[in-house]
Amino acid sequence: MQNRIHQILELLTEENKMEVSLLAEKLKVSQVTVRKDLDALESKGIIKREHGSAVLRSTDDINGRIAYHYETKRKIAVKAAEWIQDGDTIMIESGSCCALLADVLTSEKKDLTIITNSAFIADYIRGKANFQIILLGGIYQKDSQVLVGPMIRQCAENFCVDLFFIGTDGYSPRTGFTNRDQMRAQAVRDMALQAEKLIVLTESSKFSKHGIVPLNLKNQIKAVITDEEISDEMASELRMRDIDVVTV
Repeated sequence: MQNRIHQILELLTEENKMEVSLLAEKLKVSQVTVRKDLDALESKGIIKREHGSAVLRSTDDINGRIAYHYETKRKIAVKAAEWIQDGDTIMIESGSCCALLADVLTSEKKDLTIITNSAFIADYIRGKANFQIILLGGIYQKDSQVLVGPMIRQCAENFCVDLFFIGTDGYSPRTGFTNRDQMRAQAVRDMALQAEKLIVLTESSKFSKHGIVPLNLKNQIKAVITDEEISDEMASELRMRDIDVVTV
């Protein structure tokens, strides 16, 4: 079922909207089976059902962003999970790859403590594992379901972790990793002060884009986990900055 759901999301990423009958035809399964898969995706808020069709949510919504390049993001999340041991305490920032990492951890790890500013992640994995979730306080941004603002730093200062996993909206050789939102970028900076190592989780397509707000993390980023489509030039650029590049 999981592989079929991945296929559905890849098809919807290409078309945005597809009829149930066409999905069933392409997947070579019954429409009843497809409807069950779509029910599961709709319950997570990733798609919407409309008159016999399935529609991806807007990319302005965190659920919609998870659906885009879902299979690639899932592989990145699985690789990132290898860095984490049972019983660890980690930080995870808001973002689609980060949300999928949290989801993967629920099936692969035990007794974790996850510190996050993402209300979405806290809800996304609620009831799936015996993890302790610590949600940092702040101003709530409803589309991304993330908490930002000066309270983030005040809350984060109560913790010290080895690993902090973050997403990104793009990269510029001049300014480094970037974000589209000033307040979310500042939240990342504030949380990063309490971590020994920062690990960026992102699809390679983000390296051809850049947000308007530099994250300004200087030498704090130790690794990037991305897909194998990253260019040799970009991988070399990152390694010159002493950033390990891990591909899936």
